[in-house]
Amino acid sequence: MGFLFRTAFWFSLVLLLLPLGTGPDGENSVSPLQAIFAAREAVGDLAGICERKPDVCETGKAAMQTIGVRARESARIAYEALDQQFGQPDTATQTGSVPATDDEPAVEAPAH
Repeated sequence: MGFLFRTAFWFSLVLLLLPLGTGPDGENSVSPLQAIFAAREAVGDLAGICERKPDVCETGKAAMQTIGVRARESARIAYEALDQQFGQPDTATQTGSVPATDDEPAVEAPAH
């Protein structure tokens, strides 16, 4: 559903950027204000599609979930491939390491 809203938004921006002037027969073309109102009505119509045809929204949601899963899997595969080729172990940083043997006794905190 979000895809439809984004598409409508960008489409309305394209409408606003169309050159102003007259049509082929000297008729006035659509003004930017009319284009904004038309785009607004189109977005409102797209928002109502889920009420008119719920199966379209369900199919759209399922498609977006499938695309998301595939995108995550593709990103994981690409990350692993790049990590194998370019990744180097970080030997300078050691976090969470504790010496294996502790020859010195622990320092006791002073009593208050």
